[in-house]
Amino acid sequence: MADLAMVFHWTPSDMDAMSLEELTEWRERARLRHDPPKKAPTR
Repeated sequence: MADLAMVFHWTPSDMDAMSLEELTEWRERARLRHDPPKKAPTR
């Protein structure tokens, strides 16, 4: 939940009604936004 708060600026009350599955899905989105996949170098 700390990841969601940091990336999306959500408070704990914003996440209270979310299911564990929904929180897990949003956590992955937060991870990708914070650390996007690296692009392969072009030649």
